[in-house]
Amino acid sequence: MSDLPHTIAQLRKSYGRAELNEASTPANPLELFAQWLQEAINAQLPEPNAMTLATVSSAMRPSTRVVLIKGFDARGIVWYTNYQSRKAQELAATPFAALQFHWVELERVVRIEGRVEKVSAEESDAYFHSRPLDSRIGAWASPQSQVIAGRSVLVTNAAKYGAQFLLNPPRPPHWGGYRLVPEQWEFWQGRKSRLHDRLRYRPEESAPADAWVRERLAP
Repeated sequence: MSDLPHTIAQLRKSYGRAELNEASTPANPLELFAQWLQEAINAQLPEPNAMTLATVSSAMRPSTRVVLIKGFDARGIVWYTNYQSRKAQELAATPFAALQFHWVELERVVRIEGRVEKVSAEESDAYFHSRPLDSRIGAWASPQSQVIAGRSVLVTNAAKYGAQFLLNPPRPPHWGGYRLVPEQWEFWQGRKSRLHDRLRYRPEESAPADAWVRERLAP
């Protein structure tokens, strides 16, 4: 029998790169998120824009996948995908989701929860036309999440749509963006002895929409 289970159980890492405290963090979680994302980019981490997206089906079965953040502002976090994919079907049934960024090298995690809505057609059009040509053709070629006979299906579809649209493929009607509107943020910073720093931001009741309660959670 493999020793892998024992080996995994013995894996250890000591955290201690930084600290996270209430006195040095902004009142608005979006500001802290922007700071941390910029630091991840500046550190040249692999895929600093990658985030895990968790959704739940109508049967209450959760599923996750990695997507790429493509924008954020006071309205929320934006990504783009196929509206016929599994995640899109689950969001149609249950329009709430959770996002997680894990910047391993910085010993940081950001978790965001909230409701999800589609971005406007104008926003989806603008982003779609900024993509490389092969990515725009790929949005037509891939029936995302559907069973296909083999990779040749994708290659054939790409050739077909490439010939049809040449250099100007329009945005497919089944492709566009989503925006998660944050209802809760959590920032995690690794610390020694597993006494990690966790700060949660949640909306303050009976207060302006941009007012947040900041509180520390036990690790």
